[in-house]
Amino acid sequence: MRFKKITIIILLLVMISACKTTKVLNESMNSSLSSKKVIKNHYTNTFDKETVKAKLKVKYTGKSSLPSITASLRIKKDETIWISLTKLGFPIGKVLITPNRVSFYEKINRTYFDGDFTLISNLLGTELDFEKVQNLLFGQALLNLKKEAFILTSNKNNYLLKPKVANSLYDILFLINPLNFKINSQQIKQLDENNTLIINYPNYTTIDHEIFPKEIYIKASDKKNTSTIVVNYKSVEFNKPVSFPFAIPKNYEKIELK
Repeated sequence: MRFKKITIIILLLVMISACKTTKVLNESMNSSLSSKKVIKNHYTNTFDKETVKAKLKVKYTGKSSLPSITASLRIKKDETIWISLTKLGFPIGKVLITPNRVSFYEKINRTYFDGDFTLISNLLGTELDFEKVQNLLFGQALLNLKKEAFILTSNKNNYLLKPKVANSLYDILFLINPLNFKINSQQIKQLDENNTLIINYPNYTTIDHEIFPKEIYIKASDKKNTSTIVVNYKSVEFNKPVSFPFAIPKNYEKIELK
């Protein structure tokens, strides 16, 4: 069962540190910017290509660790996310995500899931939907920063945004890159359950005039366990034709939510 759970987590998280704040902005940053301007600049740099084709390396570490897995990623923006996973050259599973549905199957235990975003949300300890998963892959904020007021400070040469009014359910913060205004780190902590999701973007690259992550570090923890996923983009192409072949094999066991 443990290996089965790890496989499921990898299939889902591939699609998916506490920070000490200071009150004075770093001199190398633009101290005249307001929180609204930083947020506006972040959305000005929103990913605007139509499709993505990428090769990934994925490494999982938790109670047990698995060798690196290779993945093919295809995205049609706002419509479909498709992932095919292989290990040592052998296919081990596929994921298909649309705005209303999450489907995947894995060959090791011959299981599949076909439903909504509840399973992903439960595994990560925070509510997710298609837009949030897509934003995770693009280096964008998971939450809509335009919906509330933020306090702007700095942290390690980043703009740091925290809500002006504390939320009784969640503690959130965002570190914004001062050069490209993409997300360097985002943290969402579910206070009542003590679930924490941290997503870091150590490096970005520019491809066809688009700023895109080179690496994504994901850490999901609860009261008992901590799991990390490191996703490395090995190659990325934009606006290429994409297809999404997907069919759940016969005689696979369906994963039921409890």
